[in-house]
Amino acid sequence: MIPAEIYLDAAATTPPLPSVVEAIQQVQLSAWGNPSSLHRSGLVAAETLERSRVSIAQHLGAGTADLICTSGATESVHLALLGCCSNRSPGRFVMSAVEHPAVTAAAAQLTSLGWSVELWPVNHEGVIRLDQLERLLEPPTRMVSVIWGQSEVGAIQPVVEIGEACRNRGILFHTDATQLLPQGRISWHQLPIDLLSLSAHKLQGPRGVGLLLKQEHVELRPLQGGGGQEQGFRSGTEPVALLAGLAAALQPLPSFDASKTTAPPGATSRLRLQRDRLLSALLQLPGVELCGPCPDDRLPNHIALLLTNREGQPLSGRHMVRELSRRGIAVSSGSACSSGQSSDSSVLTAMGVDPSRRQSGLRLTLGGWIGDDHLALIQERFAEAMASVDSSA
Repeated sequence: MIPAEIYLDAAATTPPLPSVVEAIQQVQLSAWGNPSSLHRSGLVAAETLERSRVSIAQHLGAGTADLICTSGATESVHLALLGCCSNRSPGRFVMSAVEHPAVTAAAAQLTSLGWSVELWPVNHEGVIRLDQLERLLEPPTRMVSVIWGQSEVGAIQPVVEIGEACRNRGILFHTDATQLLPQGRISWHQLPIDLLSLSAHKLQGPRGVGLLLKQEHVELRPLQGGGGQEQGFRSGTEPVALLAGLAAALQPLPSFDASKTTAPPGATSRLRLQRDRLLSALLQLPGVELCGPCPDDRLPNHIALLLTNREGQPLSGRHMVRELSRRGIAVSSGSACSSGQSSDSSVLTAMGVDPSRRQSGLRLTLGGWIGDDHLALIQERFAEAMASVDSSA
C-alpha cells in the first residue's frame, strides 16, 4: 500500500518505532515521578531511569558513567566543546569544513575564550583531506571535532584514524555521530574518541533527548547549575520516559566494528539495497548527478544529488522540495537545520562545487518504513517534479 506521503527525510528526523511509543507511554503511566524523590513514585522512576541507562550503555559498548543525558545533539555538542575548552588554556580548535551548525556555533563562542579556530578542508566528495593531518594536529592544536557522517552529502569521515592520531598527540577529539548511529551501534570503549554526541530522534527514538558520551579521563565543566543530575555535568530533572524511548530505539539496530570498516551496515537488512536501487533509477533521469562520495563510502541510507535542466542550467533544490511535496514525496534541499534558508550551502562551498550549483542540491534519506514498491513511484514523481520546476524557471 502506498502511503499518503513517502518520507525520505530520515536525516532530519524519523518516525518513532512502535516499541518506542509503547515504552514512553508505559513510563508516563507507571513511572512518572521525579527520580530524585525518596517516596515510592520517585523510587519507581529512579529504578526505571537506571534500567534505561544500563540498557543504553550495553547497546553502545559503554559504561553507565560514560553517558550524560542531554536534550539532543546540539546541547551535547556545546557541552562537549565549551565544557572541555573552558577547562583548558586556549589553543587552536580544529573542525572539519562540513560540520553541523551546532559545532560551528560552539566554535564561534570559543573565540571569546581566546581560542583560535581553523577549518580542516575536505575534497570534492566532502571527505576530510588526510594530507592535512600532520599540519593541523601540530601545536597549538588542543581539540579537534570532526562529524562522523555528514548529513547533507552523506560522507563518512575517517574518525577512527583521526582519533588515533589525536590520542597519540594528547589532543582531545570529539565527533558528532548523530547521522551514523541510526545505521549501526558502536562499541564505545574500543574507539579512540574522547567525546561523542547523538540525538535519539534520528534513530526512530523520541525528540528532546540525546547523549554525550565521555571517556573517563576527560575533564568537563558543566554549562548549567542546579540539582547536580547526570553526575553533576547536566543539572535538571531527567527525562525518564524519553530515555526509556531511546533505549527501545537502540534495541533493533545492528552493531558494527568501526575500527575495521568505516561504513555501518544499515539500520535494516534491505535498506542499503533499496538506496542503491533508487539511486540507480534516479541517475537515469536527465540532469541528475550524484553529489558526494560513491555509494560504498557514504551513509547507507543516503542519496545526495545535484540537479540541472536539459539545457544544463541548475534547478532550484528548494523548488524541487516543494514540487515533490505536492506529489507526496518528502525530501530535503540540504541540512535539516538550515534547509529553510536560501543562501548557498556551506557544505557544497567547502567541496568546491561551482557557485551556480550550490542551491541545486537535494537530499533523500531512507528508513525502514520504505517499501520496495515505493521505489518506482518515487522515480516517476521525481521526473514529474523536475519537469515542473524546469518549466516554471
